[in-house]
Amino acid sequence: MRRNQREYKPQAYIFRKSRKCIETLFSQLCDQFMIRRNYAKSFDEFKNRILSKIMALKAIQLINKLNNKNINNLKTRIV
Repeated sequence: MRRNQREYKPQAYIFRKSRKCIETLFSQLCDQFMIRRNYAKSFDEFKNRILSKIMALKAIQLINKLNNKNINNLKTRIV
């Protein structure tokens, strides 16, 4: 809460936790997978590159989930 906020209502823990997870995911897509840097010449190339980056992220999350690790921890080595 900031001093200039009026009628501030704190969010429930579950909303804060889910928002942090989503923002972490978007940050990782931008930083590690460089989703903003895309030099595609056509929409099909753009679509394929974005989908491949998202599928790589989901594959890493699935491997982490199967190994009972944090799903957003992308920089660990797979053993």
